[in-house]
Amino acid sequence: MLTRIDLRGRDLRGRAAAADLRGLLPRADVDVDSVTHRVAPIVDAVRERGVAAAIELSERFDGVAPAAVRVPADALSAALAALDPAVRAALDESIARATAVHADQRRTETRTNVVPGGTVTERWLPVGRVGLYVPGGNAVYPSSVVMNVVPAAVAGVGSMVVCSPPQAAPGPCQGLPHPTVLAACALLGVTEVWAVGGAQAIALLGYGGTDTDGAALEPVDLVTGPGNIYVTAAKRLLRGLVGIDSEAGPTEIAILADATADPVHVAADLISQAEHDTLAAGVLVTTDEGLADAVDAELARRVPLARHHGRIAEALRGKQSGCVLVSDVDSGLAVVDAYAAEHLEIQTADAATVARRVRNAGAIFVGPYAPVSLGDYCAGSNHVLPTGGCARHSSGLSVQTFLRGVHLIEYGEDALHKVADHVVTLAEAEDLPAHGQAVTARFERGGPG
Repeated sequence: MLTRIDLRGRDLRGRAAAADLRGLLPRADVDVDSVTHRVAPIVDAVRERGVAAAIELSERFDGVAPAAVRVPADALSAALAALDPAVRAALDESIARATAVHADQRRTETRTNVVPGGTVTERWLPVGRVGLYVPGGNAVYPSSVVMNVVPAAVAGVGSMVVCSPPQAAPGPCQGLPHPTVLAACALLGVTEVWAVGGAQAIALLGYGGTDTDGAALEPVDLVTGPGNIYVTAAKRLLRGLVGIDSEAGPTEIAILADATADPVHVAADLISQAEHDTLAAGVLVTTDEGLADAVDAELARRVPLARHHGRIAEALRGKQSGCVLVSDVDSGLAVVDAYAAEHLEIQTADAATVARRVRNAGAIFVGPYAPVSLGDYCAGSNHVLPTGGCARHSSGLSVQTFLRGVHLIEYGEDALHKVADHVVTLAEAEDLPAHGQAVTARFERGGPG
Protein backbone atom coordinates (compact mmCIF):
# COMPACT_ATOMS: atom_id res chain seq x y z
CA MET A 1 0.00 0.00 0.00
CA LEU A 2 2.82 2.43 0.84
CA THR A 3 4.83 3.81 -2.06
CA ARG A 4 8.50 2.90 -1.61
CA ILE A 5 11.54 5.12 -1.86
CA ASP A 6 14.79 3.17 -1.81
CA LEU A 7 17.68 5.20 -0.39
CA ARG A 8 19.89 2.22 0.51
CA GLY A 9 23.50 2.72 -0.42
CA ARG A 10 23.23 6.51 -0.60
CA ASP A 11 25.33 8.83 1.54
CA LEU A 12 22.77 10.75 3.58
CA ARG A 13 25.20 12.66 5.78
CA GLY A 14 25.66 16.42 5.87
CA ARG A 15 23.49 19.49 5.40
CA ALA A 16 23.55 19.31 1.60
CA ALA A 17 22.21 15.77 1.74
CA ALA A 18 19.52 16.88 4.18
CA ALA A 19 18.39 19.58 1.76
CA ASP A 20 18.24 17.01 -1.05
CA LEU A 21 16.29 14.62 1.18
CA ARG A 22 13.60 17.20 1.87
CA GLY A 23 12.83 17.19 -1.84
CA LEU A 24 12.72 13.40 -2.06
CA LEU A 25 10.56 12.57 0.95
CA PRO A 26 6.76 12.31 0.89
CA ARG A 27 4.90 15.48 1.83
CA ALA A 28 1.37 16.76 1.38
CA ASP A 29 0.85 19.68 -1.00
CA VAL A 30 -0.50 22.36 1.33
CA ASP A 31 -0.28 25.80 -0.21
CA VAL A 32 -1.76 28.28 2.23
CA ASP A 33 -1.21 31.11 -0.24
CA SER A 34 -3.52 29.36 -2.70
CA VAL A 35 -6.54 29.90 -0.44
CA THR A 36 -5.58 33.28 1.00
CA HIS A 37 -7.58 35.10 -1.68
CA ARG A 38 -10.68 33.17 -0.55
CA VAL A 39 -10.06 33.81 3.14
CA ALA A 40 -9.23 37.53 2.90
CA PRO A 41 -12.86 38.54 2.11
CA ILE A 42 -14.02 36.51 5.14
CA VAL A 43 -11.57 38.33 7.39
CA ASP A 44 -12.58 41.68 5.89
CA ALA A 45 -16.28 40.96 6.37
CA VAL A 46 -15.81 40.15 10.05
CA ARG A 47 -13.63 43.20 10.55
CA GLU A 48 -16.29 45.44 8.99
CA ARG A 49 -19.50 43.81 10.22
CA GLY A 50 -18.46 41.75 13.21
CA VAL A 51 -20.85 39.16 14.61
CA ALA A 52 -23.45 39.59 11.87
CA ALA A 53 -20.87 38.56 9.27
CA ALA A 54 -19.59 35.70 11.43
CA ILE A 55 -23.09 34.26 11.82
CA GLU A 56 -23.82 34.60 8.09
CA LEU A 57 -20.56 32.80 7.33
CA SER A 58 -21.40 30.04 9.83
CA GLU A 59 -24.67 29.50 8.01
CA ARG A 60 -22.87 29.34 4.66
CA PHE A 61 -20.05 27.03 5.69
CA ASP A 62 -21.44 25.07 8.66
CA GLY A 63 -25.09 25.00 7.69
CA VAL A 64 -26.32 26.68 10.86
CA ALA A 65 -26.77 30.25 12.07
CA PRO A 66 -26.39 30.34 15.87
CA ALA A 67 -28.72 32.67 17.74
CA ALA A 68 -25.68 34.18 19.44
CA VAL A 69 -21.94 33.67 19.36
CA ARG A 70 -21.34 33.26 23.10
CA VAL A 71 -22.50 29.91 24.45
CA PRO A 72 -24.85 30.31 27.46
CA ALA A 73 -23.48 29.20 30.82
CA ASP A 74 -26.34 26.75 31.31
CA ALA A 75 -25.39 24.98 28.05
CA LEU A 76 -21.91 24.35 29.45
CA SER A 77 -23.36 23.02 32.71
CA ALA A 78 -25.87 20.83 30.88
CA ALA A 79 -23.17 19.36 28.63
CA LEU A 80 -21.06 18.42 31.64
CA ALA A 81 -24.04 16.92 33.47
CA ALA A 82 -24.91 14.79 30.43
CA LEU A 83 -21.35 13.63 29.76
CA ASP A 84 -20.82 9.88 29.68
CA PRO A 85 -19.11 8.96 33.00
CA ALA A 86 -16.43 6.94 31.20
CA VAL A 87 -15.61 9.90 28.94
CA ARG A 88 -15.51 12.19 31.96
CA ALA A 89 -13.12 9.86 33.78
CA ALA A 90 -10.87 9.71 30.71
CA LEU A 91 -10.89 13.51 30.37
CA ASP A 92 -10.15 13.90 34.08
CA GLU A 93 -7.13 11.62 33.69
CA SER A 94 -5.97 13.48 30.57
CA ILE A 95 -6.28 16.82 32.37
CA ALA A 96 -4.40 15.55 35.43
CA ARG A 97 -1.50 14.19 33.40
CA ALA A 98 -1.26 17.24 31.15
CA THR A 99 -1.33 19.51 34.18
CA ALA A 100 1.50 17.57 35.84
CA VAL A 101 3.71 17.83 32.75
CA HIS A 102 2.94 21.45 31.97
CA ALA A 103 3.39 22.56 35.58
CA ASP A 104 7.05 21.59 35.27
CA GLN A 105 7.39 23.95 32.30
CA ARG A 106 6.87 27.07 34.39
CA ARG A 107 9.65 29.63 33.96
CA THR A 108 11.13 31.35 36.99
CA GLU A 109 12.34 34.94 37.24
CA THR A 110 16.12 35.23 36.80
CA ARG A 111 18.23 38.13 38.05
CA THR A 112 21.77 38.69 36.74
CA ASN A 113 24.18 40.98 38.58
CA VAL A 114 26.09 42.29 35.56
CA VAL A 115 28.25 44.67 37.61
CA PRO A 116 27.91 46.14 41.10
CA GLY A 117 24.83 48.35 40.92
CA GLY A 118 23.80 47.03 37.50
CA THR A 119 21.32 44.18 37.12
CA VAL A 120 19.11 42.66 34.44
CA THR A 121 16.09 40.66 35.54
CA GLU A 122 14.04 38.52 33.18
CA ARG A 123 10.40 38.20 34.17
CA TRP A 124 7.92 35.83 32.51
CA LEU A 125 4.48 37.39 32.14
CA PRO A 126 1.38 35.64 30.76
CA VAL A 127 -0.42 36.92 27.69
CA GLY A 128 -3.45 38.93 28.80
CA ARG A 129 -6.19 37.26 26.75
CA VAL A 130 -6.04 34.24 24.46
CA GLY A 131 -8.29 32.61 21.88
CA LEU A 132 -8.11 28.81 21.83
CA TYR A 133 -9.37 27.19 18.64
CA VAL A 134 -10.88 23.69 18.73
CA PRO A 135 -11.75 22.31 15.27
CA GLY A 136 -14.78 20.28 14.22
CA GLY A 137 -15.06 18.60 10.82
CA ASN A 138 -14.32 14.88 10.57
CA ALA A 139 -14.04 14.34 14.32
CA VAL A 140 -14.82 15.77 17.76
CA TYR A 141 -11.83 17.12 19.68
CA PRO A 142 -12.35 17.52 23.44
CA SER A 143 -8.68 16.52 23.71
CA SER A 144 -7.76 19.74 21.89
CA VAL A 145 -9.63 21.67 24.57
CA VAL A 146 -7.34 20.04 27.13
CA MET A 147 -4.19 20.67 25.12
CA ASN A 148 -4.99 24.36 24.63
CA VAL A 149 -6.46 25.23 28.02
CA VAL A 150 -4.05 23.43 30.35
CA PRO A 151 -0.83 25.23 29.30
CA ALA A 152 -2.66 28.57 29.14
CA ALA A 153 -4.02 28.08 32.66
CA VAL A 154 -0.66 26.92 34.04
CA ALA A 155 0.98 29.98 32.46
CA GLY A 156 -1.46 32.17 34.39
CA VAL A 157 -3.46 33.57 31.48
CA GLY A 158 -6.26 35.57 33.08
CA SER A 159 -8.78 35.58 30.23
CA MET A 160 -9.41 32.87 27.65
CA VAL A 161 -12.09 32.03 25.13
CA VAL A 162 -12.55 28.72 23.34
CA CYS A 163 -13.90 28.84 19.77
CA SER A 164 -15.43 25.78 18.13
CA PRO A 165 -17.81 25.39 15.16
CA PRO A 166 -21.57 25.28 15.81
CA GLN A 167 -23.34 22.00 15.08
CA ALA A 168 -25.99 21.88 12.36
CA ALA A 169 -27.76 18.68 13.46
CA PRO A 170 -31.30 19.24 14.83
CA GLY A 171 -31.74 18.96 18.57
CA PRO A 172 -30.56 20.74 21.73
CA CYS A 173 -27.01 21.09 20.36
CA GLN A 174 -28.03 22.87 17.17
CA GLY A 175 -26.18 26.14 16.89
CA LEU A 176 -23.76 25.17 19.67
CA PRO A 177 -20.36 23.45 19.57
CA HIS A 178 -20.34 19.71 20.12
CA PRO A 179 -21.52 18.85 23.66
CA THR A 180 -18.35 16.88 24.44
CA VAL A 181 -16.29 19.96 23.62
CA LEU A 182 -18.54 22.04 25.85
CA ALA A 183 -18.25 19.48 28.64
CA ALA A 184 -14.45 19.55 28.40
CA CYS A 185 -14.55 23.35 28.68
CA ALA A 186 -16.75 23.10 31.77
CA LEU A 187 -14.42 20.50 33.34
CA LEU A 188 -11.51 22.91 32.88
CA GLY A 189 -13.38 25.89 34.27
CA VAL A 190 -13.63 27.73 30.94
CA THR A 191 -16.65 30.02 31.11
CA GLU A 192 -16.35 31.78 27.75
CA VAL A 193 -17.01 29.68 24.65
CA TRP A 194 -17.92 31.02 21.20
CA ALA A 195 -19.96 29.03 18.71
CA VAL A 196 -17.98 29.98 15.64
CA GLY A 197 -15.49 28.07 13.52
CA GLY A 198 -13.29 28.36 10.48
CA ALA A 199 -11.62 31.52 9.22
CA GLN A 200 -14.47 33.63 10.61
CA ALA A 201 -13.62 32.43 14.12
CA ILE A 202 -10.00 33.56 13.81
CA ALA A 203 -11.14 36.93 12.45
CA LEU A 204 -13.65 37.42 15.26
CA LEU A 205 -11.01 36.54 17.84
CA GLY A 206 -8.73 39.14 16.29
CA TYR A 207 -11.22 41.97 15.92
CA GLY A 208 -13.87 41.24 18.55
CA GLY A 209 -17.40 42.49 18.19
CA THR A 210 -20.80 42.86 19.80
CA ASP A 211 -22.94 39.75 20.23
CA THR A 212 -26.60 39.58 19.23
CA ASP A 213 -27.63 40.37 22.82
CA GLY A 214 -25.45 43.49 22.92
CA ALA A 215 -22.70 41.91 25.02
CA ALA A 216 -19.11 42.69 24.06
CA LEU A 217 -16.93 39.98 22.56
CA GLU A 218 -13.47 41.16 23.48
CA PRO A 219 -10.59 40.61 21.03
CA VAL A 220 -7.63 38.50 22.08
CA ASP A 221 -3.86 38.95 22.07
CA LEU A 222 -2.92 35.43 20.94
CA VAL A 223 -4.63 32.64 18.98
CA THR A 224 -3.61 28.99 19.38
CA GLY A 225 -4.90 25.62 18.26
CA PRO A 226 -5.04 23.45 15.14
CA GLY A 227 -7.39 23.88 12.19
CA ASN A 228 -7.81 23.33 8.47
CA ILE A 229 -6.08 25.26 5.69
CA TYR A 230 -8.66 28.09 5.90
CA VAL A 231 -8.05 28.52 9.62
CA THR A 232 -4.32 28.53 8.88
CA ALA A 233 -4.73 31.17 6.17
CA ALA A 234 -6.75 33.36 8.54
CA LYS A 235 -4.03 33.03 11.17
CA ARG A 236 -1.49 34.17 8.59
CA LEU A 237 -3.63 37.18 7.64
CA LEU A 238 -4.23 38.17 11.27
CA ARG A 239 -0.63 37.68 12.41
CA GLY A 240 0.63 40.97 13.73
CA LEU A 241 -2.78 42.06 14.95
CA VAL A 242 -2.63 38.97 17.15
CA GLY A 243 0.08 36.48 17.94
CA ILE A 244 -0.30 32.92 16.68
CA ASP A 245 1.21 29.65 17.81
CA SER A 246 1.90 28.18 14.38
CA GLU A 247 0.48 27.52 10.92
CA ALA A 248 -0.63 23.92 11.36
CA GLY A 249 -1.08 21.61 8.39
CA PRO A 250 -2.34 18.03 8.02
CA THR A 251 -1.22 15.60 10.68
CA GLU A 252 1.91 13.48 10.18
CA ILE A 253 3.41 10.34 11.64
CA ALA A 254 6.87 9.03 10.82
CA ILE A 255 8.13 5.74 12.22
CA LEU A 256 11.81 4.81 12.32
CA ALA A 257 11.91 1.03 12.62
CA ASP A 258 14.32 -1.87 12.24
CA ALA A 259 13.89 -5.63 12.16
CA THR A 260 12.95 -5.68 15.87
CA ALA A 261 9.73 -3.73 15.25
CA ASP A 262 6.35 -5.45 15.29
CA PRO A 263 4.59 -4.89 11.94
CA VAL A 264 1.21 -4.97 13.71
CA HIS A 265 2.22 -2.03 15.88
CA VAL A 266 3.62 -0.11 12.93
CA ALA A 267 0.54 -0.67 10.75
CA ALA A 268 -1.87 0.19 13.56
CA ASP A 269 -0.03 3.42 14.28
CA LEU A 270 0.05 4.48 10.63
CA ILE A 271 -3.70 3.83 10.41
CA SER A 272 -4.39 5.77 13.62
CA GLN A 273 -3.11 9.01 12.15
CA ALA A 274 -4.44 8.39 8.65
CA GLU A 275 -8.00 8.36 9.99
CA HIS A 276 -7.76 12.10 10.72
CA ASP A 277 -7.82 13.29 7.14
CA THR A 278 -7.26 12.22 3.53
CA LEU A 279 -4.21 14.51 3.57
CA ALA A 280 -2.74 12.90 6.71
CA ALA A 281 0.79 11.60 6.18
CA GLY A 282 2.13 8.21 7.21
CA VAL A 283 5.83 7.59 6.59
CA LEU A 284 7.74 4.45 7.52
CA VAL A 285 11.55 4.68 7.52
CA THR A 286 13.10 1.25 7.90
CA THR A 287 16.34 -0.64 7.58
CA ASP A 288 14.48 -3.90 6.95
CA GLU A 289 12.71 -4.69 3.68
CA GLY A 290 11.05 -7.69 5.32
CA LEU A 291 9.42 -5.40 7.86
CA ALA A 292 8.21 -3.15 5.03
CA ASP A 293 6.61 -6.15 3.33
CA ALA A 294 4.98 -7.29 6.58
CA VAL A 295 3.62 -3.78 7.27
CA ASP A 296 2.11 -3.62 3.79
CA ALA A 297 0.45 -6.99 4.37
CA GLU A 298 -0.90 -5.86 7.72
CA LEU A 299 -2.22 -2.62 6.24
CA ALA A 300 -3.97 -4.60 3.52
CA ARG A 301 -5.64 -6.66 6.22
CA ARG A 302 -6.52 -3.91 8.71
CA VAL A 303 -7.47 -0.89 6.59
CA PRO A 304 -10.67 -2.42 5.09
CA LEU A 305 -11.83 -3.28 8.62
CA ALA A 306 -11.42 0.28 9.93
CA ARG A 307 -14.48 2.47 10.49
CA HIS A 308 -13.01 5.25 8.38
CA HIS A 309 -11.37 2.95 5.84
CA GLY A 310 -12.09 5.26 2.89
CA ARG A 311 -10.13 8.23 4.08
CA ILE A 312 -7.44 6.01 5.68
CA ALA A 313 -6.78 4.25 2.38
CA GLU A 314 -6.70 7.54 0.48
CA ALA A 315 -4.26 9.05 2.97
CA LEU A 316 -1.88 6.08 2.93
CA ARG A 317 -1.93 5.87 -0.88
CA GLY A 318 -1.40 9.61 -1.26
CA LYS A 319 1.86 11.27 -2.26
CA GLN A 320 2.31 12.43 1.35
CA SER A 321 2.74 8.85 2.60
CA GLY A 322 5.34 6.20 1.84
CA CYS A 323 8.00 3.78 2.97
CA VAL A 324 11.66 4.82 2.86
CA LEU A 325 14.24 2.04 2.82
CA VAL A 326 17.64 2.93 4.32
CA SER A 327 20.89 1.07 4.86
CA ASP A 328 21.17 1.50 8.62
CA VAL A 329 19.80 3.35 11.63
CA ASP A 330 22.24 6.24 11.13
CA SER A 331 20.82 6.78 7.64
CA GLY A 332 17.32 6.48 9.07
CA LEU A 333 18.10 9.22 11.56
CA ALA A 334 19.29 11.45 8.72
CA VAL A 335 15.98 10.84 6.93
CA VAL A 336 13.74 11.55 9.91
CA ASP A 337 15.72 14.67 10.79
CA ALA A 338 15.26 15.92 7.23
CA TYR A 339 11.55 15.08 7.35
CA ALA A 340 11.04 16.70 10.81
CA ALA A 341 7.78 14.94 11.57
CA GLU A 342 5.00 16.26 13.78
CA HIS A 343 4.96 12.82 15.47
CA LEU A 344 7.97 10.50 15.32
CA GLU A 345 7.99 6.96 16.68
CA ILE A 346 11.23 5.09 17.34
CA GLN A 347 10.69 1.36 17.09
CA THR A 348 14.25 0.05 16.97
CA ALA A 349 16.65 -1.83 19.17
CA ASP A 350 17.86 0.43 21.98
CA ALA A 351 15.08 2.89 21.11
CA ALA A 352 15.81 5.24 24.02
CA THR A 353 19.37 5.84 22.83
CA VAL A 354 18.29 6.26 19.22
CA ALA A 355 15.53 8.71 20.23
CA ARG A 356 18.03 10.97 21.97
CA ARG A 357 19.95 11.30 18.71
CA VAL A 358 16.94 12.80 16.92
CA ARG A 359 17.15 16.56 16.41
CA ASN A 360 13.99 17.41 14.47
CA ALA A 361 10.54 16.26 15.56
CA GLY A 362 7.49 17.77 17.22
CA ALA A 363 7.25 14.89 19.69
CA ILE A 364 9.17 11.61 19.88
CA PHE A 365 7.49 8.39 21.00
CA VAL A 366 9.99 5.86 22.27
CA GLY A 367 9.63 2.11 21.99
CA PRO A 368 6.77 -0.30 21.30
CA TYR A 369 4.50 0.91 24.10
CA ALA A 370 4.46 4.64 23.37
CA PRO A 371 2.13 5.01 20.35
CA VAL A 372 1.21 8.46 19.04
CA SER A 373 -2.38 7.98 20.19
CA LEU A 374 -1.10 7.90 23.79
CA GLY A 375 0.26 11.38 23.22
CA ASP A 376 -2.99 12.47 21.63
CA TYR A 377 -4.83 11.86 24.87
CA CYS A 378 -3.12 10.68 28.03
CA ALA A 379 0.69 10.78 27.95
CA GLY A 380 0.72 14.23 29.57
CA SER A 381 2.54 15.75 26.58
CA ASN A 382 0.90 18.29 24.27
CA HIS A 383 -0.54 17.18 20.94
CA VAL A 384 -0.59 20.61 19.25
CA LEU A 385 2.68 20.22 17.34
CA PRO A 386 4.52 21.70 14.33
CA THR A 387 3.77 20.12 10.95
CA GLY A 388 5.11 20.35 7.40
CA GLY A 389 8.76 20.20 8.44
CA CYS A 390 8.41 23.14 10.84
CA ALA A 391 9.78 20.99 13.67
CA ARG A 392 13.22 21.96 12.30
CA HIS A 393 12.70 25.40 13.85
CA SER A 394 9.53 25.38 15.96
CA SER A 395 8.15 23.67 19.06
CA GLY A 396 4.76 22.38 20.07
CA LEU A 397 2.27 24.18 22.26
CA SER A 398 3.53 24.62 25.83
CA VAL A 399 3.34 26.92 28.80
CA GLN A 400 6.05 28.98 27.12
CA THR A 401 3.67 29.74 24.24
CA PHE A 402 1.56 31.80 26.61
CA LEU A 403 4.42 33.65 28.33
CA ARG A 404 6.44 36.70 27.34
CA GLY A 405 9.92 37.38 28.60
CA VAL A 406 10.40 40.98 29.77
CA HIS A 407 13.76 42.41 30.86
CA LEU A 408 14.02 44.83 33.79
CA ILE A 409 17.22 46.85 33.52
CA GLU A 410 18.29 48.49 36.78
CA TYR A 411 21.53 50.50 36.80
CA GLY A 412 22.71 52.94 39.42
CA GLU A 413 24.69 56.12 38.78
CA ASP A 414 28.12 54.55 39.37
CA ALA A 415 27.34 51.52 37.21
CA LEU A 416 26.22 53.72 34.31
CA HIS A 417 29.23 56.01 34.62
CA LYS A 418 31.66 53.10 34.41
CA VAL A 419 30.25 51.93 31.06
CA ALA A 420 29.46 55.37 29.61
CA ASP A 421 32.57 55.55 27.40
CA HIS A 422 31.73 52.21 25.78
CA VAL A 423 28.16 53.30 25.07
CA VAL A 424 29.40 56.53 23.47
CA THR A 425 31.98 54.66 21.38
CA LEU A 426 29.42 52.21 20.03
CA ALA A 427 26.90 54.98 19.39
CA GLU A 428 29.48 56.89 17.34
CA ALA A 429 30.42 53.70 15.47
CA GLU A 430 26.77 53.35 14.43
CA ASP A 431 26.48 57.08 13.61
CA LEU A 432 23.85 57.53 16.30
CA PRO A 433 25.51 60.23 18.45
CA ALA A 434 22.34 61.13 20.33
CA HIS A 435 22.39 57.65 21.82
CA GLY A 436 25.70 58.44 23.48
CA GLN A 437 24.53 61.91 24.49
CA ALA A 438 21.59 60.36 26.32
CA VAL A 439 24.21 58.85 28.63
CA THR A 440 26.65 61.77 28.92
CA ALA A 441 23.82 64.23 29.59
CA ARG A 442 23.34 62.54 32.96
CA PHE A 443 26.83 63.62 34.04
CA GLU A 444 27.08 67.12 32.57
CA ARG A 445 26.43 68.78 35.93
CA GLY A 446 28.85 66.62 37.78
CA GLY A 447 28.73 63.02 38.70
CA PRO A 448 30.85 60.16 39.91
CA GLY A 449 34.57 60.64 39.66
